[in-house]
Order: sequence, then structure tokens, then C-alpha cells
Amino acid sequence: MAVREILTVPNPVLKQKSEPVDIVDEELRSLMDDMLDSMYAADGIGLAAVQIGVPKRVIVMDLDWGKGERNPRYFVNPVLSDPSDNKLPYEEGCLSVPTYFDEVERPDRIRIDYLDYDGKPQTEIAEGMFAVCIQHEMDHLEGVLFIDHLSRLKRQRAVQKVKKFVKTREQDDAA
Repeated sequence: MAVREILTVPNPVLKQKSEPVDIVDEELRSLMDDMLDSMYAADGIGLAAVQIGVPKRVIVMDLDWGKGERNPRYFVNPVLSDPSDNKLPYEEGCLSVPTYFDEVERPDRIRIDYLDYDGKPQTEIAEGMFAVCIQHEMDHLEGVLFIDHLSRLKRQRAVQKVKKFVKTREQDDAA
């Protein structure tokens, strides 16, 4: 298991559509373990493989991490369906858009079909924060960032803020 670098905007890899996974094997489980370590190290609650430069349809998530507990979840080849008509506004952030947060509205309930860590098919209904997070991460698999749901001006501001943050961090690391 290893902590990998999380890509930030405007890296073009983040705009790639991720490819389906053929088989859940030891190599893929190793990737998911690395993703989880990378997510925890960055203090996040969700991460798509493309965010570490691997455009595969894989997501890891742990909504209990912020509460000091660990309850990791793994989603391989996830498919969302049956979104509710009721939208939930939520202030979102993203490890690929560090330091920037803004409100996005998403359905508050959605069905998800996926393969788990062992490659077994699963189906469940995601509600509330789980629904918001899985939709946010699914967007990554389609090459969409949460800032793409915002106005062009807000997107530009977010990218500029991230560029400044990354440049400052690089300067601090070099010192």
C-alpha cells in the first residue's frame, strides 16, 4: 500500500473518461488500497482512480473518516440510476480542487449497482451525504469536476485559487 499523488486542476487527465474494469483481481485490490491510503493521507472522504492518474472506473469512499472511524467502501464499475426528483444542495469540496468549496445541487437519493472489493455484484440505494458523495465521485469517472457544475466565472476562480495554492505548496516543499 502506498500514498500516491492526487492530481489537481487543471491537469488534463482529470477530464478523461474512465474505462471499465475487466476483472477484480489482486492488482486492482492493490490499486484500491493505494487509493484509500492516498485519500486518508489527504484527509478526504472519497476518491476516484482517475484522481491519482489511473482512468479506471473505480471509487473508494469512507464517510465515517471525518468522525475518526474507518469504514472503507469500494465501488468498481459503478452505475447510477433512478435518481430522486428531490435535489439536495450541499457545499462540496474536492481533493483535486484543494482549498475551494461551493454549493452543488444533486438528487438526494439514487440507486447504485457496482462490484465490491471482492468483485461481487452489489445494489443499494444511496441517500443524503452518501448520495451526494457517490454522485460527486461518479462525475470524476466521466471527466467532470464539481466545479463544472458552477458558472464559468466561479470555475475560473477555483482553478486560479488551486494554481496559487499548488505553487505556494511547491515553494514551501523546496525550501
